[in-house]
Amino acid sequence: MRLLVSVRNVEEALLAAAGGADFIDLKEPGQGALGGLPVETIRAVVAALRERGISLPISATIGDLPMADSGAILARVEAVGACGVDYVKVGIERDPGAGAVLFALANCGRPVVPVFIADRGLDQHAVARARTLGFPALMLDTAEKRAGSLFDALGIEVLQGFVFATRKAGMLVGLAGALRAKHADALAELAPDFAGFRSAVCRGERSDALDAQCLQDLVLSMRFARAPLTPR
Repeated sequence: MRLLVSVRNVEEALLAAAGGADFIDLKEPGQGALGGLPVETIRAVVAALRERGISLPISATIGDLPMADSGAILARVEAVGACGVDYVKVGIERDPGAGAVLFALANCGRPVVPVFIADRGLDQHAVARARTLGFPALMLDTAEKRAGSLFDALGIEVLQGFVFATRKAGMLVGLAGALRAKHADALAELAPDFAGFRSAVCRGERSDALDAQCLQDLVLSMRFARAPLTPR
């Protein structure tokens, strides 16, 4: 299980890379669950990491866009993907239009990772459809961080089923959603390919700056969980 850390600028990205992150995830935490950064910022972060020889995978979100606005979703995917990131993350709400959006994303020519928003439960039909469309990975996340973690939104059996079926389909699987060090053992038992964090690496709100000590504490907690992180 690898550690994905969400950052908002070059300084945070370099801090996360030096502090033990295995994935660098670009988002604006003050703009919602998958708040998008300006493309200029995304390009700057990618350039700063690569110029320093840091080859960690980089993902970036497109922002919280409604399923009904598929044109805006695809346009934003193209703009973010053109910045040189390895993966473009797109939030998938529980919505009648989700299936059509997933099909369009699978055929857009960019490496998209659908992120299913779990606050209102999972649309298992949409998730099953996504597993047939050749995405590199699927993720779960939550929108209302103050309402609790992913473990409060979904039961352990649902999480186990998501991880097992997604991996069986040949995709990487990621979990996120107000996760903290206290969830380390539960995450280790679920054994996703990666677990995503933002709240846990900030001293106050998730919109505050990334904190080096919080990151170090999280890395240690994850490494001493029942299943260790994959060595870098």
